[in-house]
Amino acid sequence: MRYFKFSIFFLFVMVSISSCKDDKKVIKQTEVDFTKEGELTITKTTSDSTKVKLDIEIAKTDYEIQTGLMYRNTMAKNQGMLFVFDDVRERSFYMKNTRIPLDLIFIDDNKTIVSFQKNAKPLAESSLPSNASAKYVLEVNAGRVEAWRLGVGDSIDYIE
Repeated sequence: MRYFKFSIFFLFVMVSISSCKDDKKVIKQTEVDFTKEGELTITKTTSDSTKVKLDIEIAKTDYEIQTGLMYRNTMAKNQGMLFVFDDVRERSFYMKNTRIPLDLIFIDDNKTIVSFQKNAKPLAESSLPSNASAKYVLEVNAGRVEAWRLGVGDSIDYIE
C-alpha cells in the first residue's frame, strides 16, 4: 500500500513537471497609448509668430522621465512628450526600448531652445547629449525639427 501511494505521488509529480515544460508563456508587450496632458507652442524668434502647436504628454516623475516614449509604435505629427526637470544642467538621453525615430529639442529655464539631437535611431543606447544646460526636453517625431525649420533661440510655452 505504501509503495502504491508513493508511485501515485511520483506519477503526479512527473506529470506536473512535464506539463509545466509544455506550457510556453508568451509575454506580450503592450503598447502605451498617447494621453494628452497639455498643449505646447513653439515661437520663431525671427518672426515672433507661433510656428508649431502640439498636444503633449508631460513627464515629471522619475518613472515617467525614465520611461519616456518607450514601447510606442507610433506618434502623430502634432504630438510630443515634454520632460520637465527640477534643475538646469546638461542632459543626456538614449533610445533604449524606443521604437520610433525622434528629434530631441533641449530647452533652457527661460524656455528657449538651446540645442537639438536630430533623427535619433530607434533602440540605440548611445548617448544623446544636450551640449548645453537644459531644464526641458521635447521629443517629437524625427524630421520635425527640419520640417518646422526650428533654430536655437526659438522658444516654447506650454499649458497643462
